[in-house]
Formats: sequence, C-alpha cells, structure tokens
Amino acid sequence: MDERTPLEVHDRLGYLVKHAFVLMEELNDRALAPFDLTGRELALLMTLADLGSPSQQEAAEALHIDRTTMVAYVDLLESKGFVERRPDPSDRRRNVVELTDLGRRALRKGRQASDAAEQELLAPLSEVDRRRLRQALSAIAGPGRA
Repeated sequence: MDERTPLEVHDRLGYLVKHAFVLMEELNDRALAPFDLTGRELALLMTLADLGSPSQQEAAEALHIDRTTMVAYVDLLESKGFVERRPDPSDRRRNVVELTDLGRRALRKGRQASDAAEQELLAPLSEVDRRRLRQALSAIAGPGRA
C-alpha cells in the first residue's frame, strides 16, 4: 500500500482531532519556548488575568484541574517570577494569585506567539472555515461541557 493512500482510520474523528491537537501543541510549544512558557502555563496566565487575582481554588475550578496540579503550576510560575501569592485583602485566611509585571509581559508575548502558531495550524482553511471550526469545537467542548 502506498503511504499516501488514506486508511479508514484517517477519516475517523478521534484520529483527526488527536492529530490536530498534537500538531497544535508542537507549534505552540515551539512558539512559546523563547518566553519560557508552555501552552498550559500560558492558559493559566490567561485565566489569572481574566479572573483578576483569583484564589488558586478559583483558578483550578475555571480550568477544570485539581488543586494539587494547580499548586504545582502556581509554584512553577512563581519560581519564574510570573506570579505571586498574596493574602486576600478582604479575607486574610485566603491567598490570591496575581500576575507580576514580568508575568504580564510573558502573557502578552506568549499570547502573540500562540496566536501565530494557531494561524500556522489553520493556514489551509479559509477565514469562514476557521470561524466554523472554532464554533463547532466550542459547541462540543466549550464552557459548560467540560
């Protein structure tokens, strides 16, 4: 069989989604490496910025990850100087996680690099198809579905 001959599996949704994800992750990792970020770290920085100084638990819930994993990510981002934990001014028993100036710069640059990686992945699609793909994926896996 010629290697260009498609197999039945090549048309299966699971195969296509998995391989699109793997390619997106590779492109993203390459694009983010100069900023000392991974895609997951960028997602956390974006979430912290969107939520505006949340607790670790609030950020974990927003990302649908367990608290132990969240602590590890916050520890890592803190060691890079991207975030810091502070006591919540309205509840001293609770800590909030805030972006540092370095973290805001990493977020800005990382977001631009990740956008460029996404554009590279979607280059074969028209603008209309890109929008449709995003809408379809959002309907399947967007907020409220996880």
